[in-house]
Amino acid sequence: MGRLLDRAKRWARAIKQDIAALWIAGRDPRTPLAAKIVTLAVVAYALSPIDLIPDFIPVLGYLDDLLIVPLGVMLAIRLIPVDLMAEYRGRAAGLERRPRSKAGLVIVLAVWAVASAALIGWFVW
Repeated sequence: MGRLLDRAKRWARAIKQDIAALWIAGRDPRTPLAAKIVTLAVVAYALSPIDLIPDFIPVLGYLDDLLIVPLGVMLAIRLIPVDLMAEYRGRAAGLERRPRSKAGLVIVLAVWAVASAALIGWFVW
């Protein structure tokens, strides 16, 4: 069980590192447009200070942390040329603090507002 936990911790650190690298990739003009679009969406969501599905909701609350973010990261990495991704990972390793995304916060709040309004509208109707 200890080895499994250690592997999970290493995997989580690698995902955090890749998110920082993708944050750098999203701002680099050498990143292909399709990769940049996916990258910016994934990074905005991953670095948002709030989750689309709050963690206190049983099972679903951790779904984004365990599935959505890692799958988005893997897709974005596949769209970026290998040599560029290696460069971005190197630059991300040198970052002193984790980047944050105000755009991600705005997007998540907008989705919550629209979903809440739709649900209220459905109940009223």
